[in-house]
Amino acid sequence: MHIELQRATPGDRPRLERLLELYLHDFSEILGLAPGDDGRFGYAGLDAYWREPGRVPYLIRADAQLAGFALVGRGSLVSGDAAVCDVAEFFVVRGLRRRGVGIAAAHAVFASSAGTWEVRVMSRNIAAQPFWQRAVGSFSDGRCESFDWVSPRGSPVRVYRFASAGPPAA
Repeated sequence: MHIELQRATPGDRPRLERLLELYLHDFSEILGLAPGDDGRFGYAGLDAYWREPGRVPYLIRADAQLAGFALVGRGSLVSGDAAVCDVAEFFVVRGLRRRGVGIAAAHAVFASSAGTWEVRVMSRNIAAQPFWQRAVGSFSDGRCESFDWVSPRGSPVRVYRFASAGPPAA
């Protein structure tokens, strides 16, 4: 299966908003979220991905089919280091999970920029823990640091920190 990471444009915003609804629906079970009166969960920070430098929204495609998204930013929420690349949100639709799409897309995200990367995974997100351990471990050849951290909201989080050489040479 051919996996493509495509930088989302402002014209892709409605598509990304719909994918975010699916993502937040998945999280509703973990976080006890409920949609608003309009039937949507909403993602308040989406505008920042086109407005603020260092933030990049991506669409994930599998064999040209829309498969998910990744929201990436600069700056570590853990250490405060402004140079760290952060995977803020990452989602693959359920019908394409466990088929290699997520790992390939995560690797493409990590390869998009050289430097130190962090992935934060809520401890309550039991299903995501082994996925991220495999994705980061296989990308970094096991050269990653992982540790527990408590978010400013008081949630226990597993943090994976590792290095990327960036995009492959052309």
